[in-house]
Amino acid sequence: MALAHATSGQVIALTRADEDTTQFSAIALAKTEQVELIRLVLPAGKDMPEHHVKGEITFQCISGQIAFIMGATTATLTGGKMLYLEGGAPHAVKALADSVALVTIVLRH
Repeated sequence: MALAHATSGQVIALTRADEDTTQFSAIALAKTEQVELIRLVLPAGKDMPEHHVKGEITFQCISGQIAFIMGATTATLTGGKMLYLEGGAPHAVKALADSVALVTIVLRH
């Protein structure tokens, strides 16, 4: 059974004090024709191999420490840091510590 997406105006908790961040999860919080919001929990050492998405993305580290790899360039994100990536750009992700992130994907302009 799929989880219900958030509705317009609904408050979403991105972190929870009792959460086990040692277990990977990826949850689509909301999805419309234009945008998708995904909450990732990445345990230390978890990596997401190189991939790309069609639309632009923002990747925000809510807590922890994440290496965001774009070819020969690596950006290290810690809680409160984010980056923007143009659509179609190849990238990979590796959690350097137990982490929570918010990904926004522009699906259509």
